[in-house]
Amino acid sequence: MDSDNSQPDTGEPLRRRSLTDEVYDNLSGKIIAGKYTSGDWLRQEDISTLLGVSQTPVREALDRLVATGLAERVPYRGVRVPILEIKEIVDAFLLRLLLEANAAHRAAGLVRPEEIEALTALVEQTASLMNLEDMANLRKLNKQFHTSIVEAARNGLLNKLYEMTTNAFPDWMLYEYMFRHPELLQSSLVRELNEHKAIIDALASHNARNASLEVANHIKNQWNDLKSILEIPDQLVQDCEAQINTNFPIG
Repeated sequence: MDSDNSQPDTGEPLRRRSLTDEVYDNLSGKIIAGKYTSGDWLRQEDISTLLGVSQTPVREALDRLVATGLAERVPYRGVRVPILEIKEIVDAFLLRLLLEANAAHRAAGLVRPEEIEALTALVEQTASLMNLEDMANLRKLNKQFHTSIVEAARNGLLNKLYEMTTNAFPDWMLYEYMFRHPELLQSSLVRELNEHKAIIDALASHNARNASLEVANHIKNQWNDLKSILEIPDQLVQDCEAQINTNFPIG
């Protein structure tokens, strides 16, 4: 009898999530959900005990939280949820607006079809994330969406500056706010989805001006939400918006 040398079809290889991923998602989800608030300390030992894991994945997860701006490291004290000065947030907003709008302008002439497909796929993934428990994953996908636009501009220094800026711009506060005000959730997410689609359309048509305008409009809408949430003083709001109109006169 002839032996059957055929190999069984095992499909795609399984991908195992690391403990670091699990701890990171747990902590980031709690920050976004408001279970950890601004100034709360993220004690490595306490988290390790609470989650029943060793301190190594906790330490790595905390490093990742710091890198993404969801936490800050205080020398000789540890890691905590950031305490951001209002002026820092305003400065980060202005710089993000300038950097990302200009990146979109440049990317419109350089973006490749496969990059448009990747952006579209990201937006399609976010379309189904409309519940409070989806917020951590939504934030991750949104960050990937915006970072991909900047990367399409193909400027390494711009990438670095943008990463530093977005880490200081607390978009996670928007998601934390929606946890506390679920009545705003659907309308905010639908608006965000439509704005992302408009950005993709402008990039796909290689319309540099429209790409820049759509990105700027999207970020300015985030600013309008954030300034209400944080109750930024009127004078600081006026100064910020005067700089927008003076230095970057867009629609």
